[in-house]
Amino acid sequence: MIEVTVVFADLTGSTGVFESLGNAKATDAITRLTHWIGGVCQKHRGDVVKYLGDGVLIVFDESHDAVEAATELQQVHQERIKKWPDPLKMRLQIGMARGEIVRQDGDCYGDAVNVASRLSDLSGPEQILVTDTVIRQIPEHSGVRYRSMGAIPIRGRVEHCVVCRIEWQSEVLSEVFTVPASLEPLPFEDRPPQPGCIQLFWLDMAAEFTSDKLPVFLGRDASAQFVILDRRVSRKHARIEWRAGRFYLEDTSSYGTWVRFADSVITVALRRQECVLLQEGEMALGASFEDFSTPTVSFKFQTSFTPSVR
Repeated sequence: MIEVTVVFADLTGSTGVFESLGNAKATDAITRLTHWIGGVCQKHRGDVVKYLGDGVLIVFDESHDAVEAATELQQVHQERIKKWPDPLKMRLQIGMARGEIVRQDGDCYGDAVNVASRLSDLSGPEQILVTDTVIRQIPEHSGVRYRSMGAIPIRGRVEHCVVCRIEWQSEVLSEVFTVPASLEPLPFEDRPPQPGCIQLFWLDMAAEFTSDKLPVFLGRDASAQFVILDRRVSRKHARIEWRAGRFYLEDTSSYGTWVRFADSVITVALRRQECVLLQEGEMALGASFEDFSTPTVSFKFQTSFTPSVR
């Protein structure tokens, strides 16, 4: 067994590309993009294990090389797709984890492979999520900027993972960025999940839901717990649930949900996907934030609460 940093890089939005271009042209476009991803990673001393349709699995000996490759991928691709028509825009979501793997018959196996794959799914477009084991292997003065997201449950895994978000955008500045030397282990294993309360706001409407009342739906249907009467909103547009001490938002709509947090300029676009709600922010339902008329729901939450009288 060898210890490596495992990277999953996936393209989102490929379904729309197939609808717009047809099978042959879409397959050619996606293949060109995935091989470009592989080429960038090889330039940074990565080893492409396999191509996975609209994704690539790569391993690196060093975490710093993996983060540099992922950062270049996001920066170059973000500039590239600015000129693309909206139906053809495929964004990158990247997850990585470090650990021992077994390589066999052109594939690799191990806990790090499973965690990296799951983080790629959780990351959302234009994000890079990594485990703390990746961060710990990066030199102290590397210049890598990241934000700790705390301990997050990973599906199929008993123990939580401490996850960090790499802040790859050069224009993003924040006094709460951390560097590798400051990362400390979080004693989450012995800390039971605390009750939570999430507050939702839209126009003159406000509601709050305690963790024992979740899951709840946001949508146009009268049966939804938070009703939003707008034609762009699906009947059951999005679902909020509470798992292992965290709020999760899942898009269940026809047109998608966009999320942005108060401390970040990055927008997470969800299409039948989910993300963790870690800081207060807002969500746009049915269209992106670029449309000023989009129904936008603000959310805040607390780890402790006094039940309100309804």
